[in-house]
Amino acid sequence: MLRRTNPVVAVAQFHALRRQVPFLYALLTVNGWAVAYTHFGIAPDSLTIGASMILTGICLTRMIAWIMPMRTAITAEAAIGKLRRTTLFAGLLAVAFVAWSLMLDRYGGAFARGHVALFIAITVIGCIFCLMSLPQAALLVTVLVTIPYMVYYLWSGEPVFIAIATNIALVTAVMIHVLLSSFRSFTIMVESRAELASKQAEAQRLSDENARLAHTDSLTGLPNRRFFFSRLEELIAQRRKDREPFVVGVMDLDRFKPVNDTYGHVLGDRLLGEIGDRLYAVSGPDMVIARLGGDEFGLILTHGAGDAMRVGQMLCDLIGQPFMFDDIRITLGCSCGMAIFPDAGTSAHELFDRSDYALYHVKSRRAGGCALFSLEHETRIRSERAIEAALQSADFEAEMEVHFQPIVDTDRMAVIGVEALARWTSPTVGPVSPERFIGIAERVGLIHAITLTLFEKALRQAETLPPGIGLSFNLSANDIASPETIATIVALTRAAEIPPETITFELTETALMRDFDLAVDALHRLRAMGAHVALDDFGTGYSSLSYLRQLPLDKIKVDRSFVADLHEPSRRNIVTAILGLCKTMALDCIVEGIENMRQLEQMRELGCHMAQGFLFARPMTVDALRAWLGSDDIGRHLTTGGGPARPAPETAPARRVA
Repeated sequence: MLRRTNPVVAVAQFHALRRQVPFLYALLTVNGWAVAYTHFGIAPDSLTIGASMILTGICLTRMIAWIMPMRTAITAEAAIGKLRRTTLFAGLLAVAFVAWSLMLDRYGGAFARGHVALFIAITVIGCIFCLMSLPQAALLVTVLVTIPYMVYYLWSGEPVFIAIATNIALVTAVMIHVLLSSFRSFTIMVESRAELASKQAEAQRLSDENARLAHTDSLTGLPNRRFFFSRLEELIAQRRKDREPFVVGVMDLDRFKPVNDTYGHVLGDRLLGEIGDRLYAVSGPDMVIARLGGDEFGLILTHGAGDAMRVGQMLCDLIGQPFMFDDIRITLGCSCGMAIFPDAGTSAHELFDRSDYALYHVKSRRAGGCALFSLEHETRIRSERAIEAALQSADFEAEMEVHFQPIVDTDRMAVIGVEALARWTSPTVGPVSPERFIGIAERVGLIHAITLTLFEKALRQAETLPPGIGLSFNLSANDIASPETIATIVALTRAAEIPPETITFELTETALMRDFDLAVDALHRLRAMGAHVALDDFGTGYSSLSYLRQLPLDKIKVDRSFVADLHEPSRRNIVTAILGLCKTMALDCIVEGIENMRQLEQMRELGCHMAQGFLFARPMTVDALRAWLGSDDIGRHLTTGGGPARPAPETAPARRVA
C-alpha cells in the first residue's frame, strides 16, 4: 500500500509523524508505569519492573530517534521506507504491550483488573490519534490489540469485562472511521498544496524566463538595453551615499555597416552573434556587457575604476581580432568611451551621455582606441551646449555666410570653379568654425535648414561670377538621406540663373554609407537635372573602391592628407593609383590641400590637372572673390597664394557646407 503512496503525501506523512510519534511513546511509557505501579507487589517483579523497563527503554530510544533534528531534507523514497518501518515496529510494539497487559490481568482484584482494561482502552485510542497521519499503522495496532483483547475477555466469561471490551471495540471502530476520513482530507489538502506549489513554481519559472528574455538580446545572448540601464540605475542608488567609483562605457563597432551592406544582413547577424560570444566569455560579476542596439554595446565595471582604460582597450582589441565565416575573413574595429561615477556624473543620463561623448571623441581622432571622459571633454560639452543654444535661436539668413575657395586648372593655371564653404558668426558666441557647428546642427536636426539657406545664398552669389566658373557645394549625410531636402535642392537649382551643368554636389563616403541605396537614389536625381557629383575625401574611407562602380560619379577629390606626405613613397604610390583609376573610369580628379610650389610640381609630375589649396587662394567672400578674379595679376596670385588681403577665419583648412 505504501509503495503506491503519492511521494508528496509520503513526505507530508513523515513530517506529521515527527510531530506526533514522540507523544505516542510518552503516552505508552507513562501509562505502562501507571499499570506497573498498581500491580507492584501483586504481580511478579519480572512483569512490573523488568518488563516495564524493557518497554520503556524501547519507547525512549524510538522517541529520541524521532526527535533528533534532520541534517538534510528527506526524499520521497526515504520517507516511504521510514513509514514502512514505523508500521512494522508499531505492530510489534502493540503485540508486546497487549501481551504484557493481559499477563498482568491475571493478578490482583477487580480494581487492578479494571485498571488493565482502562489501560488497553485509552492506549488504543491514544495510538489511533497519534498515528492519524499513518492509517496503515493505526489499523494494524487496532487489529493487533482489539482482537486479542476481545477474545481474552469473551473467554473470561465476565459480563462486566465483556461489556467493557464491546464498548471499547465500538469506540475504536468509530475512531478508525474518523481517522480514515481525516486522512482522506489530509491527503487532499497535501495534494492540493503540492499542485498549487507546482503551479506557483511553474508560474515563477515562466516569470523568471520572461524576465530573462525581456532583459536578453536575442541575437547576441548578451543583456539588452533595458537590463543595462536598470543595472546602471540600481548601481547608482547603491553607491550614492559612499560614492564608491564605477565605470560606464559605450563601445561602437568600426566599419560594421559597410560589412553588413557588402555581405548581407544574415552574415551581419552572425557577426554580431560571434561578437556577443567573445564579449560574454570575458564578462562576469564585476563586468556587465550589454548590447544597446545596432552595433553599439554598453559596459559597466562595478570595481577597478583605475583599470578602466586597460579593460576598455582589451575589449576593443578582442573585437578587432579577425572573424572567419566559411572562406570569408572579416576584420572590424571597435572604439570605446568611458565615464567614471561620480566624477563624470551622478545620474544614468549624465554617465551614459559623457561616455558616449568620449566615444565620439576617440572615433573622430583614433578609431579603435579607448578614451576616458575628462575635463577637456567637459569644457567642450559646455561649449557645444552654448553653440547648440545659439543655433536654436539663430537667424540663418542673417548670420550664415558663404565663402568661396577657387579650384584651379594646373595646366593653364586658370580658375575653373569655386567650392562654397560655410561661415557662421553668432551674435552670442561669436565666430564658430564649421568643424564645430555642422555636427551639432546634424544632431539637433537643423542641418537641412542651414544647407538650404547656404545653398540658396551660394546660387545667388554664383550668378555674379564670370561665366565658365563652376560651383561646388557639399551635402551632408542627413541631406542625402532626406528626399524632401533633395527635392528642394533640385527646385532651387532649376530656378537659378546658372546652368545646372555648372554645379557639382560633393559628398563624403561617410554620407554614402549612412544609407547607400537612399544615397544612390538621391545622386541619380541630382544628375538627372544635369548637375555633377563628386566623391570628397577619397581614400580615407573603408569601401570606396568596392562602391565606386555603383555610384553615379563625375569627379573624385583626393584628401589633403595624401598631399601633406607626398614625399613618402607609399603616399605617392596611392595618389598615382588614384589618378590612374580616375583616368580608367573617365572621372575628373581634384587634389586638395596644395599649400606650396613643391607640392604643386609633384602633383603635375603625377599627372594631376586640377587642384585646390592655400597656394592658390584662401576662402573669401564673393566680393573679394570677384575682385581677385578681376585682378590684372591673377597669374601671380595663383602661383604664390596671394589671395585677398583678409585671411580666412580659420588657421586650418575650412570645413565645407554640410
